Amino acid sequence: MIETTARLTQGVYLAGETVEVAITLRNPSPPPDAKSQWNDQEEVLAWASAQIHCHCWVNQSRVNVPSAQQPLSAEEQAVTNTRTSFAPCRVDPEGPYEGSGPSSSGSGGGTVGVTGRVVTSTKPTILFCDLRLLPGESKTFWYKEVLPVEGPPSFRGQAVKYAYKLTVGTQRVNSAIKLMRVPIRVLVLQEFTDSAIINGSEDLTPSNPFLSDKEKETPLDSALQVLQVVTSQRNQKFYNITNARGHVVRFCIFKQAYKLGEDIVGSLDFSESNVPCIQYAVTLQSVEEISPECRKHENQRPSINSFSKFHEMCVGFQQSHFVLPVPLHVTPSFYTDLVTLKWRLHFEFVTSMQDSKTSGLKLSEPPGHDDLDGKIWQAPNNVDIETMVWDLSIKLYPNLPSYLSQGLQMQTQFHMRINNSNTT
Repeated sequence: MIETTARLTQGVYLAGETVEVAITLRNPSPPPDAKSQWNDQEEVLAWASAQIHCHCWVNQSRVNVPSAQQPLSAEEQAVTNTRTSFAPCRVDPEGPYEGSGPSSSGSGGGTVGVTGRVVTSTKPTILFCDLRLLPGESKTFWYKEVLPVEGPPSFRGQAVKYAYKLTVGTQRVNSAIKLMRVPIRVLVLQEFTDSAIINGSEDLTPSNPFLSDKEKETPLDSALQVLQVVTSQRNQKFYNITNARGHVVRFCIFKQAYKLGEDIVGSLDFSESNVPCIQYAVTLQSVEEISPECRKHENQRPSINSFSKFHEMCVGFQQSHFVLPVPLHVTPSFYTDLVTLKWRLHFEFVTSMQDSKTSGLKLSEPPGHDDLDGKIWQAPNNVDIETMVWDLSIKLYPNLPSYLSQGLQMQTQFHMRINNSNTT
C-alpha cells in the first residue's frame, strides 16, 4: 500500500501566482504485531504526473452555450481519440455543478441537465518514473506551477460554476490510474492585469537605490499595489433619496471599492427629511447576469444572492449609520464570455404615508419632555406605510491570499491510498 499526501502552502491563490505543492508518497511500516505476516517487498510505482485545470459547468435550463465556445481542448481530444491513460481534464463525475448556495469556490454533487468543459489548463508535469519504496520509506516531490492569468476565478453561482482542481495521477505497472483531485480557490485581478495600468503604477512604488535588478517587482506585485491604492482611497459621495411625496434621507458612503473582509460603512441623515422614515434595511447582494447571447430565454432575469444585512428602526432619528462586513468566501466582481458578477447595496425604506404637517403626531420627531406634561408618549398602533427600494452598485476586489487562507481556515492537506488490490 502506498499513502499519497498533497500539502498546499495555502488554500487561496491569485491568477499569475505560483502554486507550490509538496507531494509525499510513503510505504507505511508494518505494525509490530503483524511483521511476520507483512510483505517486506518494496512497492513500485510506474509514474506520477500533476496538472491544474479549471472546469466550467453550466445549468442548461438557464444557459445556452454557443457551439463556438465549447470546442474540446487538445488534451481532451487526445483523451477522446487515443484514450490517453492520464486524463485529468475529464469532467469530474464527483464534482460537477452545484446549482444552489452562495457564490464561492468548492465542489458538489452531480445534477441532471448539466454540462461541463475545460476552460483553461496547464501542461502536465511528470513528477517521477519508476519509484521504489521499501517499508517505512517515503519520498517527497515538489510541484510548482504558475496559474494562468487569462482564466476565470473560482465561482459557484446559480447558472455557472468555475472550479479549479490540481490533479495528481499515479499508476502501478499493469494497473489502473488513480487520481487525487485537490481543490484550490483562485481569485483574479481582472482590472489590474493590463500592461498600461501596471506601467502607470510605477510612481506608487517608493524608489530604493539599494534595490537590485533581481529584486524588481513582478507584474503581479504591481497589480497588488494598484489594488491597494484603489481600495484605500476615500471617495466620499452623497445621494439624496426621494420618493413621489418628497425627501426621505440623505445617504453618504465613503468609498465604493472594497476588498474581501472589509467593512462597508455608510451614514444616513434624516434631519432634512419631510417624509417620515420608520425603518430601513441594507443588504449586500450579488447579481449574476448571463451574457445576452448565452441566455436561454430573452426575458431571463439575473440571479440575485443576499449576504450581509443590516436592519434598524429609525423613528425619530436625526442620523443613523450601518456597517456591513464583506464575507471572505464570496467571489469578487468579474466577467467572462458567459457570465458577469456584479455587487450592489440593496436599500429598503419603510416610510409613513401620513403628512407630517397635518398628522397629529410627528413620527420623525417625537415630542420632548415639556410637551408630555408628565405623561408617557406612545407611538400609534397603526400607521399607513409604503416601502421603497434603491440599489447602489459597488465593486468588490480580492484580498491577499494569505489573509483569506487564514481567515477561512481552508484545508491544505489531502490524502489518498493506493492498495495492492488497485483500490484507493
